[in-house]
Amino acid sequence: MKTKKSLAVDIAEIAIFVALMVVGAWVQIPFYPVPLTFQTVFAVLSGLLLGWKKGVAAMSVYMFMGFVCFIPVFSDHSLAGFAYALKPSFGYIIGFVLSALVGGLIMESGKFSLKRCIVAAVAAFITDYLIGVPYFAGVWHFFVSGKGLGVAMVTYNVVYMPKDLVLSVLAALLAWKVVPVLSKDRTAVKLKKEKITGKDRRA
Repeated sequence: MKTKKSLAVDIAEIAIFVALMVVGAWVQIPFYPVPLTFQTVFAVLSGLLLGWKKGVAAMSVYMFMGFVCFIPVFSDHSLAGFAYALKPSFGYIIGFVLSALVGGLIMESGKFSLKRCIVAAVAAFITDYLIGVPYFAGVWHFFVSGKGLGVAMVTYNVVYMPKDLVLSVLAALLAWKVVPVLSKDRTAVKLKKEKITGKDRRA
């Protein structure tokens, strides 16, 4: 059973990634051939650093804020709420949740290593596009326009893939460095709590 302190830490970690997703939606850095955006890499990182449970929680809260609470946290700041489901790019937002799930599960399924970090990050990246691309194609065809789908797929999907893949690999390298530090900190906190609990029982 979690203590109030550990629960507060979990909530803080989730909140940090929700905030990062909002920032990632609003900030774009000019770059060739497409601007640098960071939502995909933050979604990937959430699973790698927080684990699948907290990663999924963070991405779900982010999606809930924009889709249900009508808060303009998505990349199209002029639109929020259920109408966003008709945007071709909404599939990627759904994919963020599954990216965190897949990346977190892979990270937790075996021995920690750089290879596992990279595999988890790439799998999370692929998961987002596996959800985002078909959703884009379906919405574009049925609700936006039946024409120009091929060009739209390249312009709004394919050209972003190399950038997101590179950023995901960089996220894996970051996780490889950060996760051991976080694990040590969490272990130290756990041991401290166990020590305090042991003193309380003897008292």
